[in-house]
Amino acid sequence: MAYREIAKEQALSLVGHKHACHVMLYAATDAKLFGRIPLKHIVLMQMRFDGLLGFPGGLVNPSKESLESGLSRELREELGMAIDVSPEDHFSSSLSHSGPKLVAHFFTKKMTEAELREAEAAAVTKATDHGLEVMGMVRVPLFSMKNDGGFPSFLSHSFISNSRSQLLSALRVLELVSQEDVEAAVGKADKIRQTKAQ
Repeated sequence: MAYREIAKEQALSLVGHKHACHVMLYAATDAKLFGRIPLKHIVLMQMRFDGLLGFPGGLVNPSKESLESGLSRELREELGMAIDVSPEDHFSSSLSHSGPKLVAHFFTKKMTEAELREAEAAAVTKATDHGLEVMGMVRVPLFSMKNDGGFPSFLSHSFISNSRSQLLSALRVLELVSQEDVEAAVGKADKIRQTKAQ
């Protein structure tokens, strides 16, 4: 499904469209993989019921609730805890121009590492959707290793809708990963996908 970015206000004025809101939760960290590879940031995604990677969230009805309150409601179901999302956390709105009439609203929410760990734990122990709509939370490996492990390998997996492009855009804009490292990982991921397809 192809998307093009539009202004949030324009998206909300569309008639006959469904609205989906998703959020990238992230935090800074001093942790090191194997005691030597700095992780710098933790970014959460989830494995969905269909085996695709995506972000927490779901459909909201802007005529009955704000995008932010609808997203917070979805997060309670999928993460098992309340996470307040504000208008300032809005990152982008994208309109599907193939397939169903859908607007994808994307938010990014910075948290402390402790808050993020609490969300991970709640997603397993308290979320009503755990094991049903959501198979589990996943940390995005924002590092590259030999043999294209880490971030390149992660990007070679299958993502729902435009969540892969949302991830890459947010990582660049928020400067969690350098433009150069994102481009390198995407190039390696494309080669991994080609190899799998052969």
